Amino acid sequence: MLDLSKNEVHGVIGRPAADSSSARRNALLIVAGAALLASAVAVRNRAQEAERDNPPLGSFIDVEGVRLHYLERGQGQPLVLLHGDGSMIHDFALSGLIDLAAQKYRVIAFDRPGYGYSERPRTTVWTPQAQAELLHFALHRLGIERPIVLGHSWGTLVAISLALQAPEYVKSLVLLSGYYYPTARLDVPLLSPPAIPVIGDLLRYTISPLLGRMIWPAMRRRLFSPAPVPQKFMDEFPVWMSLRPSQLRASAGDAAMMIPAAYALHDRYRDLTMPVVIVAGDSDRHADMHVHSAALHEDIPHSTLHVIHGAGHMIHHVAPDAVMNAIDEAAQAARAERRVTGPAAFPTAVQPA
Repeated sequence: MLDLSKNEVHGVIGRPAADSSSARRNALLIVAGAALLASAVAVRNRAQEAERDNPPLGSFIDVEGVRLHYLERGQGQPLVLLHGDGSMIHDFALSGLIDLAAQKYRVIAFDRPGYGYSERPRTTVWTPQAQAELLHFALHRLGIERPIVLGHSWGTLVAISLALQAPEYVKSLVLLSGYYYPTARLDVPLLSPPAIPVIGDLLRYTISPLLGRMIWPAMRRRLFSPAPVPQKFMDEFPVWMSLRPSQLRASAGDAAMMIPAAYALHDRYRDLTMPVVIVAGDSDRHADMHVHSAALHEDIPHSTLHVIHGAGHMIHHVAPDAVMNAIDEAAQAARAERRVTGPAAFPTAVQPA
């Protein structure tokens, strides 16, 4: 006669359920692992395809152990272009700004560290100040003296940092659609995870590029809103170049650093003595014109502010002629050596463009 104790009965009855639960977990892990592997293969293939279809536009220079990609066009007064977060030289090229400016200026456009074809070593914390220092070395190596420096979006923080580090070197500043003051932002926690060591590495080689591609149409509309996205940008901007794991790390790192970077700089804006021309769209949903550009204009009394009505964040695409006028204004003020030594030397009224 079979005689089982109470504990033995429970063990016999409970074991199949436990084994079934373990089997389900193992099956889920296998499926998840296979999905991550498939994602990694897809991301690698799309990144390689993007680089084949979009070879470097310019040349390379090695500075302080970092290989930087830059494009140079035209002759005359040097004009340096610094792109925003998630972007690269291609953005300035597609807007037509490089071709327009090269008609009268010596244009040097950089892929900032980690973007496009420029390197971004992990050994450095790439604050705006660190990027500015590296680009300053690169400009010296290229024989560039007294440039006008134009920054767009996150690139404005690098442009300002360069001007604060080397005030006698930077002839004037043109600042487009900048983020200048620390504010709460929902996009920072959403875009920063790929910069986290280990976990971020896993994300940016698997899931993050695919998610980024899914939300790209909405992000693109937000950047250009209320203007429509130009067909040329829709057709030719190499979105998978910006979604490569290497560039996602740079973009996520800059996103994570955006608020502290603005905090570190905002008390020093009054130290800028060179001509400063600020341009912003009055409908910018990414960096509110009133919170940032208008406030910066108040903090730099000798600056001028041009407001592009009906424009969003991508004003170099929507209003390239207005941006060129701002560059010309900065060049004329620089030629006159109109630097601040006492009271404000420039108009302070908001000037619609």
